[in-house]
This record gives sequence, structure tokens and C-alpha cells, in this order.
Amino acid sequence: MRKLILLALVGLGAQLVDGSLGMAYGVTSTTLLLAIGTNPAAASATVHLAEIGTTLVSGVSHWKFGNVDWKVVWKIGVPGAVGAFAGATFLSGLSTETAAPLMAVILLALGLYVFIRFTTMGLPKGRLGLPLRKRFLAPLGVVAGFVDSTGGGGWGPVGTPAILASGRLEPRKTIGSIDTSEFLVAVAASLGFLFGLGSENINFAWVGALLIGGVIAAPIAAWLVRHIPPRVLGSAVGGVIILTNSRTLLKSDWIDAGDTTRYTIYAIIYVVWAAALAYSIREYRRNAEEDRRLIAEAEAREPGRDERELDPA
Repeated sequence: MRKLILLALVGLGAQLVDGSLGMAYGVTSTTLLLAIGTNPAAASATVHLAEIGTTLVSGVSHWKFGNVDWKVVWKIGVPGAVGAFAGATFLSGLSTETAAPLMAVILLALGLYVFIRFTTMGLPKGRLGLPLRKRFLAPLGVVAGFVDSTGGGGWGPVGTPAILASGRLEPRKTIGSIDTSEFLVAVAASLGFLFGLGSENINFAWVGALLIGGVIAAPIAAWLVRHIPPRVLGSAVGGVIILTNSRTLLKSDWIDAGDTTRYTIYAIIYVVWAAALAYSIREYRRNAEEDRRLIAEAEAREPGRDERELDPA
């Protein structure tokens, strides 16, 4: 019973972070399941089954609060489902440990870009409101879906920074669209795991505990992300990406840093992150009116605008 309560609390905390920052539910939940001895495939299957419920509630909540761009949801979600199903059914036995450091380097670079861009310059202005093309979102969805199903998490960490870095979609809609499209990924991955593993390796009590915690947190996170200023949200997301991927790199075979080195670097990241958030909050207050005007103009753009005038994604 204590384990189920702990899993419910983990699901609540993970969904609160995921719904607010666009990532972390899968990674957080899978890490705990692995720590208590669950095999990787069963852990990923458990998390994805729980995510069917949490992402559905999260998606509806984000939609109710106006945080969803449905064109982005379909363009990235359908290819993501294909990648997730393939990873779960045919490639789940393939270890992603070798590729993890390389992926961490790419995501760390994107995280640094997002972090610096939003902290120093605020909401990207030049491309905000321009459409995200299918030729950009489809490959991104396939890769993110594959990483998500084989690694137990990765849809948000791969998709969120890539879309934020494009500067075409404001942070709250990026997070809302990624969270909503994750429902398709969770369904496809779960079907793949059930097909490949069967249901006997999955503890449905654990699924239920994670689900209950996540469902409680989902509407709160969707409300929260709408009220966090875009500049501050971008700095917060960038910090999460940097911290997460720095941890992956420092613990990988590429670096294999000792505890003292790792904790020193983590401390430095936390200090810089806190300072950046404080700076972003101060600058947002100075430029709040201009940011609100830019967001309103972006939302008022006509969907049928001549795409010949737009830069390719």
C-alpha cells in the first residue's frame, strides 16, 4: 500500500512538472520503477499505459485553457505514434544507452539556445505565429516517439526544445500541443508493448496509482502554464533541459564524472538557473505590455495566410 501511495505521489509530481514545462512525466516515473527493480520494457509499458489517462486529461485541460495548436498536434502526433509503436514492438530490445550521450549533446545544445534566447531576449519576435511545417514536425515526431517508447520517456525532452527553438510557437502553446499530442504516442506505445510483452508483465495496480496522481495534477498544470509569463516559462524550460541532459552526459561512459564533480556542476547550474529566472521575471515586468501585444497579434493571424511569404521551417 505504501508503494502505491508513493507511486501516486510520483505521478502527481511528474505530471505537474510535465504539464507545466512540457516534459518529465515519463523520465521521472520510469526512473522510479527501474530503481525498485522493474525490467526496462515493463517499466516503459507501465508508464505509457498510465499516460493514456494522464495525457487525455492533460490535453483536454490545455485545450480548455487555450494552450493547444491543433495543427501542430496532428502534424507531430501521428508520426510520433508511428515511431512509438515501432520502437515498442520491434525495437524495444535494442539498448539506447549508446545513443543516449549523443542525444544528450543535441538536446543540451537546444536547451542552451532556448535558455539564453528567452532569458536575454524574451519571447522570440521575428517568427512568432508563422506555421510549423510538416516536413519539420513529422521527422521530429518519429524520432521523439521512438526515443519515448524505447527509453520510457523522451517525447517532451525531444519535442519541446525543438519547437521552442524554432521561435514560431509561444511557450504555453508549445507545451500544451506537445502534452496533447502525447496521447497518441502513449496509445501507440501501449498497444506495441501489449502486443510484444503481453499483459502478464505489467502491474496494473502501479498503472492505476501513477494514473490517479497524474489525473489530479493535469488540470492544475494546464492552468499554471497559462499564467506563467512566456519569458519566464522559456527560461524555466531551458533550465530543465540543461540540467537533465548535463546529468545524462556526466554519468555516461563518455565522461563518467565523479560525485564531487557532478554535484559541483549541478550546483553551478542551479545558481545560474535561479539568477536567470530572477532576471527574466524582472525583464518581463518591464516589457509585459509589448509581449501581450505580440501574442495577441500572433493569435489573430489568419490561418490561410499565403505561405509563399513565409520562410521554410
